[in-house]
Amino acid sequence: MDQREQNFQVLPFPPIREAAIDLLREGQRKHMIHALVDADVTEARRLTREHKASTGEKLSFTAFIVTCLARAIDEDRQVQACRLGKRRLVIFEDVDVNTMVERQVSGSNMGTHNVIRAANRKSFRQINDEIRAAQLGKVEEARGMEWFKWAEAAAWLPGFVRTIAWRAVERNPRWVKQFAGTAGLTAVGMFGRGIGWGLTIPFLSPTVVLGGIVEKASSALWQN
Repeated sequence: MDQREQNFQVLPFPPIREAAIDLLREGQRKHMIHALVDADVTEARRLTREHKASTGEKLSFTAFIVTCLARAIDEDRQVQACRLGKRRLVIFEDVDVNTMVERQVSGSNMGTHNVIRAANRKSFRQINDEIRAAQLGKVEEARGMEWFKWAEAAAWLPGFVRTIAWRAVERNPRWVKQFAGTAGLTAVGMFGRGIGWGLTIPFLSPTVVLGGIVEKASSALWQN
């Protein structure tokens, strides 16, 4: 046997990853509609570059998208309605956007959820500051991240027990809002570079996946 084929590592599977698998498994049960959309972010990018040039501060583009998403949902909050039983819907006034932030978990970096509460009532600056503060902190020190502690402990339970627990959470809109928010946003560009779209298995009904950014010819050029 080639000596190179024998060089490998066997690492323990992080218990917290079991919670992520459980969420994906529950998300697969939902009825999903995917849409691939292009958006012109030329002006937004120009303003953030000018801000950095004049102040040295790099504003979070994810925060800008969170702001836009929250205000768009705020115009028709039925988009984030949660099922309560068979014949009722719960529509929350606040738009709590769940987005991914890379933080330290048990000594290593990991993408963790970060819920921006009442994002529809906050400014871009406020959301930007919340995301930057979350990026600097550890999960153990972050507010509202207590679920990581019990999620790691629950990973040792049989899979069917965890499934029962997750489905109990799903049946209670208030628990869903407290745990995961009312809308989801994940940015592929946070963990890699390049262009393209992204698809996910959403736990929340309105979920946006940010792909890459690419330069395109101006529509004015095509018209001429």
